[in-house]
Amino acid sequence: MTTDTAVAAAPAAAERPQTSPFDRLLALSRRLPPWWPLAVCVLLGTLAGLGYGAIRTPNYAATSYVVVNPERGADTATALGFAHAYGRVVTNAAVLADAQAATGIPANDLRNRVQAVTSPDAPMIEIVGSDARADKAASNANEVARALTAYANASATSTGVRLSVLSKAPTPTAPASPSIWIAGAVGACAGGLLGCLLLLVKPSGRRGSAAVAPAPAPLTAAQPAREATR
Repeated sequence: MTTDTAVAAAPAAAERPQTSPFDRLLALSRRLPPWWPLAVCVLLGTLAGLGYGAIRTPNYAATSYVVVNPERGADTATALGFAHAYGRVVTNAAVLADAQAATGIPANDLRNRVQAVTSPDAPMIEIVGSDARADKAASNANEVARALTAYANASATSTGVRLSVLSKAPTPTAPASPSIWIAGAVGACAGGLLGCLLLLVKPSGRRGSAAVAPAPAPLTAAQPAREATR
């Protein structure tokens, strides 16, 4: 009796369908709300943004100002023109050669840590220095401003203008790079955008599921006769 029961149960166990992990995961996703991809993408984007904001190196920025003063009867328009001209040569090798000796940074690296901005209506050059350290950022800006002033004043007799440092760059107290919370918000927005795209391309699951109308039954020989008598 026991042997017969085991033999009868064996085919039943063999005929039982085996579900794969993918099928179980697919069945679970069908029981979730339709907006679950959006929630997952927002969560992953937020975590990625917070992680990036926590591990990245902070970047500090300090700004010094150099003013162009006209001499020997030169007008303001001349000073403004030279301000734009000297603003383009801030990262020149002749200027950075003097600044790199004071900062201890090679000229190629210092060129990537300094940028100049000129004003369209004032003979002024804004020199922005950046670095992972706050004191080095201020030093980069101040030393480049000093080197630019010395480079320009060497030819002041021929240009008719003289440069001077209007304001030295103070040591910044906070990094210029976004905070960890801003990085998390950016990651959440990126994840939300990706989640919306996934919802747009996700199949609805109802396409092709419409019931097929059964084919009409074939007419028998008696049906035409009935139709004719009506």
